[in-house]
Formats: sequence, C-alpha cells, structure tokens
Amino acid sequence: MREPRPRRLRRPATGLPLRTITPNALTALALSSGLTGVRFAIGGDWQMAVVMILAASVLDGVDGQVARMLRGTSRFGAELDSLSDAISFGVAPALILYLWSLTDAPRFGWICALLFAVFCALRLARFNAQIDATEQPRKAAGFLTGIPAPAAAISAMLPLYLWFITEGKEPWLRSPWLVAPWMAFIAFLMISSIATYGWSSLRLRRNIRFEALAVIVAIGATLVSAPWPTLAGLCVIYLALIPFSAASYRRIRLQRANMSVAPKPTAPSP
Repeated sequence: MREPRPRRLRRPATGLPLRTITPNALTALALSSGLTGVRFAIGGDWQMAVVMILAASVLDGVDGQVARMLRGTSRFGAELDSLSDAISFGVAPALILYLWSLTDAPRFGWICALLFAVFCALRLARFNAQIDATEQPRKAAGFLTGIPAPAAAISAMLPLYLWFITEGKEPWLRSPWLVAPWMAFIAFLMISSIATYGWSSLRLRRNIRFEALAVIVAIGATLVSAPWPTLAGLCVIYLALIPFSAASYRRIRLQRANMSVAPKPTAPSP
C-alpha cells in the first residue's frame, strides 16, 4: 500500500493582484499626462499643455471606477492616486501657469504657484488621513470638503481659456497680477472646509433623466466643437454653485440634528 504523498505547501501570496494592474496603470497614465503638460508648456504649446491636464483629469475619474468594477481597490492604489493627483493637478498646473504668465512677476508669481502646489498636497494629505475614519458626515451625505484637486486644476486655468478664446488679443488676461491672485483663490478653495457637491449628492428625478442625458450629450458636443468657451462656462457655473452646495449641506446637517434630538415615541402603558 502506497503512502500518501505529502501535500505541497503553497507559497504565501505576495505582491499586487493582477486585477489591480489596470487601475494602477490608468493612474500612472494620468501622472504621465500631467507631466507631459509641463513639457508642452516649456515648448510654448499652451493648448496641448491644457489638453494634457484635461486628459489626466479624465483618467483620474476613470481609474477609481475601474478599480471598483474589477474589485481591485488597494491601499497601494490609493497612495499612488494621491501622488498622481498632487503632481498632475498641483505641480503641473502651477508650472504651466507660471511659465505662461507668472514669469513677468517672478517673486509674487512663484509664491502663488507654490501655494497652489502645496495646498493641493495638503488637501490630499487631509483626504488620506480621513480615509479610514468611521464617521464622515459630509461624505455620507454625498458632499466633499473643499473643491477636489482635478476641479481646482481646471478652474485655475480659466484665464488661459479666456486667452485662447480671444486668440491672445487681450494681453491683460495674461497679466500675473490677474493670474496669481486667481490661483491663490482657487488654492484656498481646495483646503477650505466649504461643502461642495459630489457625484453622489446629485440626484435626478425620474421624469428628467432624459433631459439630463440630452444636456450631457450637448456638453460633450460643445467640448469637441468649441472646447475653450465650454470649459470657461463650466468653470464659472461650477464655482457659482459653491454657495448653493454649502447652503444645501447646512440644511441637511440641521435636519439630521433635529432628527437626533427629537423625542422618541413611547409605547402606551398597559
């Protein structure tokens, strides 16, 4: 009678699962796009520099969805995503705007560029510090704290869009005394405690879903045919909605506070 063969011990799983490669690769592509935007800015191709930042923002929005679909979320991916965001939406836009405008006021302009890049990193550090927190009332309600890094990068380049629209015929749009304060304003919005709309806080009624789809298609069409006026308009609308988002969250917070202090109904005594 043969003796049973000893079972081979399996090696402990090490490294990253294969399903996490795709979202991490998208994150790396976003990082590459942001850095490539700096390369185009050094060469004076401002439109391609902006396009690279926009491509990085699209990839940044896709990688998280892909990770959740493939069940490939990991702590490594979260850290890589934050590092990519700090470079693509903090360092890269700051350098692009500095090379485009702020070199005419190097000291003041460089200070504002540093503020934008550093405040972006501080925002991401705050996000990472709260990622394991059990109680996040704003996140539970679908709101964000401050404006996210991709939205800040796109909004900070609003003077550049207006300069494209005017075909460079309005030199005051390139003035560092306009661009630098605008960058500082967007930087403070990033690290502020203002509640802003997130995707989960936007809920559509069933009877207007078709109209919402038509609006999305129209925005996509205008982005292709007239990208710079569309981007400028979207930035203005997004920033104009911040007071409404803050008021909306304040109303939700008051409703929750009233529900928590409301007396519970008591059962009738027999």
